[in-house]
Amino acid sequence: MHVLLTLPRWVYRGVVWLANSPKKLLLAYTILIAVCGSLYNVFEPDTSFGDSIWWAVVTASTVGYGDISPATLPARLMAALLISTMVLLVIPLITAHFASKLIVDTDAFRHEEQEELKANLRECRRLLEELTARQSVSVPDSAGPPGTSSDR
Repeated sequence: MHVLLTLPRWVYRGVVWLANSPKKLLLAYTILIAVCGSLYNVFEPDTSFGDSIWWAVVTASTVGYGDISPATLPARLMAALLISTMVLLVIPLITAHFASKLIVDTDAFRHEEQEELKANLRECRRLLEELTARQSVSVPDSAGPPGTSSDR
């Protein structure tokens, strides 16, 4: 079972690595365009390298002008893989990155503030328990004896 999960774990780690940096994502996009353009040039011998890169950019952006389209099976398979990668991986990662930058909770407490609140709550709890001990009153959720059924 461990062997079966190795590849998905590496893929997941790679996606997380890409998603956490727009520079890495842009670099991966550029490499993807260059590799697919180069392979298209190999699979479709009648096209120039510039046209192959143009095809990769247009295909990756899912615009698909139709001015250049693959005719061979390997080029078509690569086009399907490129489109799927862009639509299912790269574009959602870019969108998620920008959304995470826009959705920032400025009202969230910092760690120091949380620790101060916890210390204040502990002090309030201690004072409350001290006060109830002096007055012999049972506080809900306290360690004191349970009340009688008439108290409920």
